Amino acid sequence: MFSYLIRRVISAVILLLIVSAVTFGIFFLLPKIAGQTTDQLAQQYIGKSPTPADIAAVKRNLGLDKPVYEQYWEFLKGIFTGVDYKFGPEAARCHVPCFGYSFKTHIEVWPEIRSRLPVTLSLAVGAAVVWLVSGITTGVISALRPGSLFDRLSMGVALAGVSLPMFFTGAIALALFTYQWPIFERSDYVPLFDNPFLWARTLVLPWVTLAFLYSALYARLTRAGMLETLSEDYIRTARAKGLGERTVVVRHGLRAALTPLITVFGMDLGLLLGGALITEQVFSLQGVGAFAVQAITANDLPNILGVTLLAAFFIVLCNLVVDVLYAAVDPRVRLS
Repeated sequence: MFSYLIRRVISAVILLLIVSAVTFGIFFLLPKIAGQTTDQLAQQYIGKSPTPADIAAVKRNLGLDKPVYEQYWEFLKGIFTGVDYKFGPEAARCHVPCFGYSFKTHIEVWPEIRSRLPVTLSLAVGAAVVWLVSGITTGVISALRPGSLFDRLSMGVALAGVSLPMFFTGAIALALFTYQWPIFERSDYVPLFDNPFLWARTLVLPWVTLAFLYSALYARLTRAGMLETLSEDYIRTARAKGLGERTVVVRHGLRAALTPLITVFGMDLGLLLGGALITEQVFSLQGVGAFAVQAITANDLPNILGVTLLAAFFIVLCNLVVDVLYAAVDPRVRLS
């Protein structure tokens, strides 16, 4: 198990390096290929009407006149060690991890992302708990009673949940439960440790709305996996040996059906941790997703680069956790 974990960690590190190199190339190499000069790129850090001396100073401080591979190496070092920028007699320290400074606000990228990260983490983790519990439970019950009224009704609702886009269900939820019937009043995000009750109250509607989309998919996947597993010979053998139905369903049936769910869950959670753009926009949550939308609208490349690398980190991390869970659920993975 230890050697398996070491192999997966090394693979994750290599993948992160590749993703960072490709992302850096997209943001800094492609503009040059498209015809943008280093002076034009440096001008975005200064503002309107810069002098040639200002442009030359920014190019020198940021290393924009160096080859791309040297720029990438300096960027990579900045993530782990930070960077010191000198502006005449003054110096500015970009702390670890350094993703650079915003074109528009001239503030470090990472502190801006870090201040919004608790909102996205609260939204993603809370919604994940709701959709896992509701989706898997619904799928198991439907598989145990195929063709029943509950099965048909739940799969019909699941089909609607998969089909309806998030901006539609979010708008309907706000219209009904915030404006028509003010059950969940609209308010700003409250940190968890400041007031846990208000924190949960603020996020209940986004959790349920987001979980409605995902739990529908998980219910259908669980039902399909359970129906296939419960028809296997070893399930009939377990029942013939006199094992209880709960043991047969949970320990032998559900455990085997969890394998595809773990894969999907790792990808879904990783994507949400990188920013739930539509959900945060609909419910006016100032998380990483809303920050990404603002950066894209303002064409703020350092902010976009920081969010992209953060999303890639979460996706790779969640896939690493998925690999470990695979080995725990299915011992055959460790042997391979």
